[in-house]
Amino acid sequence: MFYKTEEELLYKAKQAEGKTFGEIDITDRLSNQNAKGGLGQVIEESFFGYSVNSDARSDFENLGIELKVTPFKRNKNGTLSAKERLVLNIINYMEEVKTTFQTSSFWSKNNKLLLMFYEWLPEKNRNEYVIYKSILFTYPEADLEIIKKDWETIVSKIREGKAHELSEGDTVYLGACTKGSNKSTLRSQPYSTIHAMQRAFALKTSYMTALVRKYIHNEQLVSFTNALELKKKTIKELLYDKFSAYIGLTDKEIAQKVNIPYNNKSKSFVPNIISALLGIKGTRLDKIEEFAKANIQFKTIRLEPNGKPKESMSFETINFQEWFEETWEESYIRNRFTETKFLFVIFEYNETKVENANRQLFFKGIKLWSMPEKTIEVEIKQLWEEVQKRLKEGVQIKYVKRGKKIVETNNLPKSGLNGVAHIRPKAADGSDKIHLPDGQKITKQCFWLNSSYIAEILNEKSSH
Repeated sequence: MFYKTEEELLYKAKQAEGKTFGEIDITDRLSNQNAKGGLGQVIEESFFGYSVNSDARSDFENLGIELKVTPFKRNKNGTLSAKERLVLNIINYMEEVKTTFQTSSFWSKNNKLLLMFYEWLPEKNRNEYVIYKSILFTYPEADLEIIKKDWETIVSKIREGKAHELSEGDTVYLGACTKGSNKSTLRSQPYSTIHAMQRAFALKTSYMTALVRKYIHNEQLVSFTNALELKKKTIKELLYDKFSAYIGLTDKEIAQKVNIPYNNKSKSFVPNIISALLGIKGTRLDKIEEFAKANIQFKTIRLEPNGKPKESMSFETINFQEWFEETWEESYIRNRFTETKFLFVIFEYNETKVENANRQLFFKGIKLWSMPEKTIEVEIKQLWEEVQKRLKEGVQIKYVKRGKKIVETNNLPKSGLNGVAHIRPKAADGSDKIHLPDGQKITKQCFWLNSSYIAEILNEKSSH
């Protein structure tokens, strides 16, 4: 079938809305459980009537439009999110370095996308999934400025002979994700004899989630910048610009300057300060467009007068059943650090602790940081493996007397494991218990980044 205009193509795509893949699949492709990428192929051959290919050209070449069939899911809290990143085309290291952004394989193939969203439901078979919405997508001007810089970052690394060091943490919206059944899928690269893992251009999960929220939930996100500013500066530079004028002030002085009630005990105090400093006062951080699309999450760090963090950095409560069942590649903790950029908002106490004295907190600045892939694949993987091993063997839980208290102890990895991360409870009160996979009860546990590791990150000359 040949589609002459974008309108004709979109009209056809809209006819799939509300239909299941089983209803669309006339070649019975879905009966083959091992068919990889089967859902996209069903749409290609059974719905649009063209043969499946992995061509360098766009799917609808005369219109310059690439078809992408992509899943979203409903979260337990009722929100929607993309189930995965949107993988685009394989990066040919040898060829991509010869191009400009405009002539690149990424832009030639993916500058206009026909996105067909379907709802992923864990309890259903693939043929029961329903096509929810079809849109013709072109990148908003501001997004495109960020994506151009992301492409440059990726290609510059290849030009430096460092394709083997590419990491998704390098970029903001457009990533270079590993592509292949395993890590033995290696490719030659120019300017280096080291073989690099096969990678593809991909729109990050957080970017796709923002699209799901916009087009399926009709959510409006608020921007703190625009295309004009982004032509001149990176997101990171713009963030540093917004915060730099407040360095050296106390948290109280900042609150007065931006006209926010001072309450440093409230969880919303620092997020309120951040949105005010970005010029979009009162906006929840997950409603800031750039934060949502880049999955930037903030963490407050309080330093002692010696410049060392006061405490380790806590994360979410662990779901041990999930941890017990998952593989490393699909693990929550690996995805958490691979897909998140952290905005550290750093304060420092002005004096060492004096009994009953109210110490003042001075704003030191910010740091935009992603965990290096090497740290994820070595130290975080070691933590994940240790926890899974203990869960399979059965966690050793003991109750010991310390002073007048009976304290619960366990053999989950402590801060001495590898200098990066450990497991322990967040709450001082051990009465909040959960079940382990073997039926034992344990106080709720979190994973933490060691305070010494946080100090190392802050001492680095440049952010990742």
